[in-house]
Amino acid sequence: MSSSKLRQPVVRHSRSRGAGSPDVWGIYEPDTGSIQYICADPATRKAALIDVVWNLDPKNYRFSTNSMEQVLDLVQQNGLSVEWILDTHPHADHVMASALLKERIGAPTAIGEKVANIASIWAGLYNLPDAFDPARDFDRLFADGETFRIGDLEVRVMLSPGHTLGSVTYVCGDAAFTHDTLMQPDVGTSRADFPGGATEELWDSIQEILALPEDTRLFVGHDYGTDARDEPEWEATVAEHRAGNRHVKDGTRRDDWIKLRNKRDATLPLPDRILAALQINLRGGRLPTAEEDGNNYLKIPVNRF
Repeated sequence: MSSSKLRQPVVRHSRSRGAGSPDVWGIYEPDTGSIQYICADPATRKAALIDVVWNLDPKNYRFSTNSMEQVLDLVQQNGLSVEWILDTHPHADHVMASALLKERIGAPTAIGEKVANIASIWAGLYNLPDAFDPARDFDRLFADGETFRIGDLEVRVMLSPGHTLGSVTYVCGDAAFTHDTLMQPDVGTSRADFPGGATEELWDSIQEILALPEDTRLFVGHDYGTDARDEPEWEATVAEHRAGNRHVKDGTRRDDWIKLRNKRDATLPLPDRILAALQINLRGGRLPTAEEDGNNYLKIPVNRF
């Protein structure tokens, strides 16, 4: 099932389980099948926003902020104060709202430090050698194993390459934001065929995630529904994935999964927003500088993919 069949935004609250456990709101963005997250400390009401979408209509190349406004409305309704604006990786299928959010609420932006390596790959593909400077465009570049806080809650950064070479997972208490590694158990896993991606690395990243405590809530980056369900889902525990993930449940052989994943990836087209999105996301969610006529322009490689 494509994301076009799941047309309505959906919001769900995964409640804290007690001390050290965050409140998590998932906000489904139907045009791209993306899930945006609010992760909050129930005690201090401090929060982080994760993978928030800046809406792009790829037919007319016009932007809107509907999804961002929905997230900020939830922040206000729940009396939260945002401490961090986080992204798990430079997204290929949606444009990140991080720079706009920083302008609006003033919180720092952050992503994994290996975004610099991703920027180098795409600077070559776009023939834009000086366009991207992640150290300039993000306030914090997290290293593998680095920690920071949301209120009184500690968050650990796990490097989780494979989908991209610089993807990171944020682990906060019994919640882990696993981005484009796993899909829901009835779907399986995510693709690993973008430049810099690697199927073997994605397997290793998924195994590290599935080694977290079994009651850890895993929050995935995308859902498109299935033939058996027409409602989006994005939360399942480590135990549920290990028991029933159709690609990587316990007992799955590494070589079998790599063969399956590579065969599936060979059939997948590029996401319709990728060549626009990465030019913006590698600038931290900013458009290229306006030209002398006051308009912004994107550069699209032809016959490269």
